[in-house]
Amino acid sequence: MTDRKAVVLLSGGLDSATILAQAKAAGFACYSMSFDYGQRHHAELQAAERVAQQMGVVEHKVIGLNLNGIGGSALTDSSIAVPEAPTEGIPVTYVPARNTVFLSLALGWAEVLGAHDIFIGVNAVDYSGYPDCRPEFIEAFERVANLATREGVEGRGFRIQAPLQNLSKAQIVQIGVQHGVDYGLTVSCYQADDDGRACGKCDSCRLRAAGFAAAGVADPTRYA
Repeated sequence: MTDRKAVVLLSGGLDSATILAQAKAAGFACYSMSFDYGQRHHAELQAAERVAQQMGVVEHKVIGLNLNGIGGSALTDSSIAVPEAPTEGIPVTYVPARNTVFLSLALGWAEVLGAHDIFIGVNAVDYSGYPDCRPEFIEAFERVANLATREGVEGRGFRIQAPLQNLSKAQIVQIGVQHGVDYGLTVSCYQADDDGRACGKCDSCRLRAAGFAAAGVADPTRYA
C-alpha cells in the first residue's frame, strides 16, 4: 500500500464521490470521513458508506455532531422549508460554519494518521452560493491548518485539495465517469427520503440533473 495518505471528506453526493475517485487515481491511500450532523437528508450517510466500500477506502469514519442544536439552516432545522425554486443571495440551505467544522475535524484525523493531504469537493461554479465553497476560504483554511498544528510547525504541513472548485457540474460528471464512479450509489438531494430517493425540485437536485444533461450522461438518480 502507498504511504501517501489522504483524508477525503465524503458526503455521499456526486462531488465528494468524484474527488474520492480522483484521490485514489492520484495514488493516495484514502481515509474517508462523513458527518452525522443532524441533516434532514440522512440518506446521504448510507450513500457515503456505499461509495466508500465500492471504492475500497482504507477506513471510513462517521463523526457525530449536533449542528441541528444551533439550527439556522433548512438542512438542520425542520421548521425551515427547503426552497424548491431559485433564490437570491446565500440560500437558507447554507449551514453556518459547516465546512470550517468539517475541515477542522479532517485536519485532526490527518495529523493523527500522518496524512498531509485533505480533499474536499467544494465547487465555486455550479453551486448554491455558499461562502465556504469559495477558493478564498480553502486558501485561508490551509494557512490556518499550517499555523495551528504540530505537523504544520514541525513537519511537512498540509495541503487542502479542492480539485473541483473551478469546474462545471458537467465537467465533474465527465471526470467521474472517466474514473468509473457509480453515481447511482450517490445521494445529492437536500430532502431525500429514507430510501435515498430525490425530490427533483431542490437546488441540489436541479444542479445535479443539469450536470448530467450537459455532460451527455444518463442520470442514474432515483426520484420519489
